[in-house]
Amino acid sequence: MGALIVYLAFWVVAAYLIGWLVGRAAKGRGHDADRWFWLGFFLGPIALIALLAAKPGSGAPGADLEVTDTSYPDFDPAVTPILEVRGITKTFPGVIANENVDLVLNKGEIHCLLGENGAGKSTLVNVIFGLYHPDAGSIYLRGRQLEFKGVRHAISQGIGMVHQHFQLIPVLTVAENVILGNELTTGPLVDIGEARRRIREIGEKYGLEVDPDAKVGDLSVGEQQRVELVKALFRRAEILILDEPTAVLTPGEVDEFFAVVRSLVDQGKSIIFITHKLREVLAVADHITVLRGGKVAGSADPATATQQTLANLMVGRDVVFRVEKGEARPGRAVLSVHDMCVEDERGVQTVSDLSFEVRAGEIFGIAGVQGNGQRELVEAVTGMRRKVAGSVEILGEDATRFKPRQITELGTAHIPEDRTKHGLVGPYTVADNLVINRYHKAPYSRRGVRNQAAIHDEAAVLVEEYDIRTPSVDVPVHTLSGGNQQKVIVARELSGDIGVLIVSQPTRGLDVGSIEFIHQQIIGIRDRGAGVLLVSAELDEILSLSDRIGVLYRGKLVGIFDAASTTREQLGYLMATGSTPDTEEVAS
Repeated sequence: MGALIVYLAFWVVAAYLIGWLVGRAAKGRGHDADRWFWLGFFLGPIALIALLAAKPGSGAPGADLEVTDTSYPDFDPAVTPILEVRGITKTFPGVIANENVDLVLNKGEIHCLLGENGAGKSTLVNVIFGLYHPDAGSIYLRGRQLEFKGVRHAISQGIGMVHQHFQLIPVLTVAENVILGNELTTGPLVDIGEARRRIREIGEKYGLEVDPDAKVGDLSVGEQQRVELVKALFRRAEILILDEPTAVLTPGEVDEFFAVVRSLVDQGKSIIFITHKLREVLAVADHITVLRGGKVAGSADPATATQQTLANLMVGRDVVFRVEKGEARPGRAVLSVHDMCVEDERGVQTVSDLSFEVRAGEIFGIAGVQGNGQRELVEAVTGMRRKVAGSVEILGEDATRFKPRQITELGTAHIPEDRTKHGLVGPYTVADNLVINRYHKAPYSRRGVRNQAAIHDEAAVLVEEYDIRTPSVDVPVHTLSGGNQQKVIVARELSGDIGVLIVSQPTRGLDVGSIEFIHQQIIGIRDRGAGVLLVSAELDEILSLSDRIGVLYRGKLVGIFDAASTTREQLGYLMATGSTPDTEEVAS
């Protein structure tokens, strides 16, 4: 229905514009403008439809792409790689993102691309996918040099990409999302029936079953990822670039996803797999390339590589995987939530009758599949979202109706889930972002006037202390890598006098070096006596850092456990079902 409304609106607007142009031309020649407007309004679209219906190959998906011949009859996969990158160099102002990078992808292979945040992984795959034009170097596809003509040309050559942040429109159906920009047509009309048939066919072939008529906004994160894969396969992709594909999946969904990936490879697809999860690399890769500082630091065979050797290759030093933390010495409750209920933007209750306490000197972890109320919980506790019912007490104060600044003034720090939306102001400088939660206080402000020298001095100290890699504190913060942006937030939030730290998805999308650093900071703030509420979809992170763990399922806490006596498998089962393996009860 959504697509039909858009389609009809297009023709009404087109008819109006044609009528207006015809009427204006007629008026200039002394004719009746109104009469010619209506003639143009009704007859113009008919002529346009006739032209579209006569367009050669209009019924074929992708027929309007520049190149449709991807057969390459002289291509022998036993001799020639399906994709070869030679000497790619790409620079941005003041930054060499890629320098003389080589990469070889063989047909039917999963090639994992590893590297720290800012190592050049995304730049390289964006060059391959046609989003960027390289300054130097070349790409060979099935043995032939590929010209850089943009994304549509890359798609026409059988290259598809599934981005970490899905490129889907929630209000449209699966079928409408899949064909958007690549519509199947019968004459001038979109053939949605044929699109549904092909989507079901792709789903059955590759284990990616999804209802073509379902609204994308009603699907789970895992199902939305299937839609992205179906969209790429619908465009006949032979090479798939997967950017952090498991970042938002549960352990069970990860296993299902790997089965799909293996099915794709078994049927001849070739995959470039970007991830920072070393365990997954060793489980799924056929070959590994590691980037560091925009250059190839080395390659590895997953049969002989270990997590330790890969991590050391990524960061150029020994990485400590084990989180070193002493025994917690919890004190009084510093954060208390009682019978809290919270609604989302649609008025649907996503947090129900939630109660828990976080004590000084402990980390209380909240585990759960994304979309079970974590975001609404954190926003309600930090004053960013209204509570429907219940109360929140922070450091002995009733903070139920407090605004974010009031909660900050109590001695609460907040590291948000979405660093770009809620943690940083992208166009502002690194220095400004480092003091943005206290810019109105001395010494950063004097009688309402900013003290730029004091801001710079504080920024310089924090950049050094937290190893924020930036050419200057005066550059816009959005120019930094994801890991360094996260360090800016961590430095700002942890540099004050803190009694409570609320941290959500602190290491999402970060490399092992950044993860190690941020984990150390969280443990350090606990050891200094603060209470920490940690919300994370990463089970390993929850188990490594937490002293107690609560599992959130459909907006309710279905269990609270001592971290030392629970297992990854127990938590994963509870996250997926709302019950433990020895009970049939499921939270509703």
